[in-house]
Amino acid sequence: ATMGFIAPEYFRFPGYLSPAKQLKFADVPNGLGALSKVPLTGWIQIIVFCGMVDFGLYRSDDSRDPGDYENAGILGVPNASGPMSDVEGRKRKLNSE
Repeated sequence: ATMGFIAPEYFRFPGYLSPAKQLKFADVPNGLGALSKVPLTGWIQIIVFCGMVDFGLYRSDDSRDPGDYENAGILGVPNASGPMSDVEGRKRKLNSE
């Protein structure tokens, strides 16, 4: 949350967030003020995308360890690296957060 508030102070995407409404990324304020500026269709796109990733790409399988998704690589990152074969190394990485 902190990065999401600080990063826009130093970087904004160029161009339009919503070309149809002539809304540029630079026009969107930081913090909670952004909630009212982003069009409803934008929020719907974000929710649909997250749902597709959660329920499509990373489906939970009870026969696999937590965080070990069939379509993902090491620790769920989709980089075609395959599942971690080192069980102790995987456990250490999962518990390090």
